Amino acid sequence: MSENNPSGYLALVLHAHLPYVRHPEHERFLEEDWLFEAISETYVPLIQTFDNLLKDGVDFRITMTISPPLAEMLAEPLLQDRYVDHINRLVELCRSEVERTRRMPEFHETARMYLNHFRSARDIFTEQYGKNLNNAFRKFQERGVLEIITCGATHGFMPLMIRKEAKRAQVAVAVRNYAKHFGRKPQGMWLPECGYSPGDEELLHEQGIRYFFLDTHGVLFGTPRPKYGIFAPVFCPNGVAAFARDVESSKQVWSAREGYPGDSNYREFYRDLGYDGDYEYVKPYLHPDGVRRNLGIKYYRITGQVDLAEKRPYDVKAALEMAATHAGNFVFNRERQVRHLAGVMDRRPIIVAPYDAELFGHWWFEGPMFLNYLMRKIYYDQKTIKLVTCGEYLDEYKTNQVQQPTMSTWGAGGYNLVWLNSANQWLYKHMNEAEDRMAELANEFPNADGLTRRALNQAARELLLAESSDWAFIITTDTMVPYAKKRFKEHIVRFTRLYEDLKSGRVDEDWLRNIEAADNAFSEMDYRVYASEPVAPAATGI
Repeated sequence: MSENNPSGYLALVLHAHLPYVRHPEHERFLEEDWLFEAISETYVPLIQTFDNLLKDGVDFRITMTISPPLAEMLAEPLLQDRYVDHINRLVELCRSEVERTRRMPEFHETARMYLNHFRSARDIFTEQYGKNLNNAFRKFQERGVLEIITCGATHGFMPLMIRKEAKRAQVAVAVRNYAKHFGRKPQGMWLPECGYSPGDEELLHEQGIRYFFLDTHGVLFGTPRPKYGIFAPVFCPNGVAAFARDVESSKQVWSAREGYPGDSNYREFYRDLGYDGDYEYVKPYLHPDGVRRNLGIKYYRITGQVDLAEKRPYDVKAALEMAATHAGNFVFNRERQVRHLAGVMDRRPIIVAPYDAELFGHWWFEGPMFLNYLMRKIYYDQKTIKLVTCGEYLDEYKTNQVQQPTMSTWGAGGYNLVWLNSANQWLYKHMNEAEDRMAELANEFPNADGLTRRALNQAARELLLAESSDWAFIITTDTMVPYAKKRFKEHIVRFTRLYEDLKSGRVDEDWLRNIEAADNAFSEMDYRVYASEPVAPAATGI
């Protein structure tokens, strides 16, 4: 089988998203580290991987969501400068670590690896891409190896939005934001949390979206039953395509028991210098509150022991060898899978393998290298499968089965439990009321200008930020709960005051200016997207 005539396709999909966190009122803010860690440990390593593959002439394909909040943060000057400060502190600490471990051979090579890792991250971020990593991903898209797709404007969980106008805004704002950052319109959309309800495809069609993703059961339980199972897309009745997640390839990476990241040779995430180091030594690199936290410098491997104290030193070479072995195993299993499917289908099957991008590098340190080995092995070592984007697959197969998918998510249990339970249900009465009020405002002020328009646009921003599914998820998982509650309440309170001021005709411009500076996402915002008959935004030239 020649390279140009494979038996089937593999679509690797990485979903990159973080909630919008920006706090100019504080010199250093803990939750901003979510972005900084992801830049150093996931986004820059992925960029390095893609650059090296291109340099070596490897023809690869990968699809990647860059959610609007993430794209906005990557382009935000304040956060860019704060990341440089953050990475400079880590480079300084790593220099000290190289000296400290000079007579500790079991740790010295790892310390040198971290120094090179963070130096490289700093150089790529500041010198190669001018502090804006959107430029890097845009470059790969323009080279034809990466397909960037968008997501709900603030990762709002659409199945629990009652008003159509609220769902429409999540889609329309995302599409316009994508055009601002990447210079074209997106072909595909990642529905936040893969949360889908029948009819949502109409909103995607309105915005020119060709395809979206569902968890496995969203297609398997659709009507009629899918002829090709999950190994070919289905067309919703309006022609928008739905691709379903493959169970087998997901399990090999995600399963806590069987997934590759749990191998004993890989780096242990939960053993960190921020906790292991002498307190006075690490204190200058902690946050000003002085509380021990992860610094991203980890010297131990998973080992197979539950007790963190029994972990053994990390071996960089052994970990990379295992990443290569696992990449080979993944390719072997996909080849077997494709050969079987090709024998029972009248078209080339597509295996859709979506993952959270932050798994690769942040949670699974060796993940980017696994992807590097994987894409090289697919290119050089076999001819059964070929990497493809979903857009390319639709270009090849323009006719697909028509089906009405069923409501689904990719959360635990497959439905809404993660985002609607006894811990977080209180969010929705406030959120749904704000959605009603935003639609009311958009209809009442169809052509506002000046201060009124600014207030309406800011109300739309505050509502979108409140709708982020991250707040409900954090409350469910019991991590950083006070912050999630605080953020949700702040946005709802600000929205409510804006609503009341607009209704009374008395907008406080000084207060508005302050919250515009604090919650400054989506400079292109047009509140009219919430109108019952939305007005098309001004042309962007895209």
